[in-house]
Amino acid sequence: MATTNPTELLSAGAARCAEALASAQVSAAALCEAAIARIESLDGALNAVVVRDFERARRQAAQADAALARGERRALLGVPMTVKEAFNVAGLPTSWGLPPFRGSVPAQDAVAVQRLKAAGAVILGKTNVAAALADWQCDNPVYGRTVHPLDAHRTPGGSSGGAAVAVATGMVALELGSDLMGSLRIPAAFCGVHAHKPSHGLLPTRGFAFPGTEEPPAGLPSVIGPIGHCAQDLALALDVLAGPDAMCTADGHGRLPAPRHAAASGWRVLVVTSHPQAAVGADVRAAVESAARRLADAGAVLAHQSELLPDLAEVGDTYGGIVQTVLAHAEPGGQSPLSLRAWFDLLAARTRIRAQLRTLFTQFDAVLCPVFGCAAFEHVSEPDWSRRTLAIDGRATPYGAQGAAWSSLASLGGLPATVAPAGRTAGRLPLGVQIVGPYFEDRSTLALAALLADPPVNRPG
Repeated sequence: MATTNPTELLSAGAARCAEALASAQVSAAALCEAAIARIESLDGALNAVVVRDFERARRQAAQADAALARGERRALLGVPMTVKEAFNVAGLPTSWGLPPFRGSVPAQDAVAVQRLKAAGAVILGKTNVAAALADWQCDNPVYGRTVHPLDAHRTPGGSSGGAAVAVATGMVALELGSDLMGSLRIPAAFCGVHAHKPSHGLLPTRGFAFPGTEEPPAGLPSVIGPIGHCAQDLALALDVLAGPDAMCTADGHGRLPAPRHAAASGWRVLVVTSHPQAAVGADVRAAVESAARRLADAGAVLAHQSELLPDLAEVGDTYGGIVQTVLAHAEPGGQSPLSLRAWFDLLAARTRIRAQLRTLFTQFDAVLCPVFGCAAFEHVSEPDWSRRTLAIDGRATPYGAQGAAWSSLASLGGLPATVAPAGRTAGRLPLGVQIVGPYFEDRSTLALAALLADPPVNRPG
């Protein structure tokens, strides 16, 4: 997109905004004002940007313009963005959507936020979440419900639902979210944007934690990652955010390797469209198969089955058991629901499955699979998860099985997973595809997402 119109640049994404800023085609102030105007125009009906910091953003934009005029060049200098409410931003509330923490205001930025600011990002505020980040919808008693930009009766996904809406509607050029069981991937798929769940340990999580704590509970495989308009946005954000936390240098890694293949013809892709624990709608399967055919047309080699793929039911059960055990232990006064032997059995299963995945990725470069079994669904108000259902192809299916099934392969393995748009339903709702790759080969899943890129679509609103 060659536009220099500030509003259109926001929808073109962070990478294009950064290019326009560096070449003086647009000012940071103009982009900031366009983002503010977009939020004020659209968000009353959507409720995505629930914590607004416009005056400080205007000051950041002015500082960015001064730095650009001095000849400074930083990766996100002057680029407008928001971050998920669960990240600490000094002076702004971090409640996780929970009323007891409504007045919790940290004094220090999360490490990831520090890096975004150091790269020159202009942070306009924070986006809405599921209560305690614990749902695939976006609703909580502090900020209320965020709705899908194409249908207010539907959810944009969760827990990073406000984040995906802010990007999908062109309110901002980039967003920072998080993912434990699909919280980045599901909203991106539902809203028709890109997201990247990085390899576990690649991005620093200090300052992204339950209010009153500093980091996620030990053993919880939660990660943070970007939501953007294109794969190039995700790669740009990854460059800014990746690297060891100075307070936890032992967790640091070296530089990410380049994509496995420079040309489309080199890729070997395993396509998976069914799961033993979760239904998959016909339109979702068709979207994944369509994406696979596009890769094949570009020269990739496809397979639809492999004995090397771990048992997906065991993957889901193992990951679910680990997450539930860690969260139960982390709750105030909580106790593990498992015996010590059962806990170590889970860890042993994880080790074995990770070894299977390493073998799988000696024969394949990526796994192409769904993100969720259906497109954005209508809001579910039933509080008891065991009684929640979703209608997929006219049949009721358990609600809780959906996100866990398709998020677990990458999450249990600590693997990178990139979500890219993959068409729409007959009702024009976005569909996404998930690209899972080998550990620490994030640039490979991003490269495949770029190969799947469609021409820009008209933004909602």
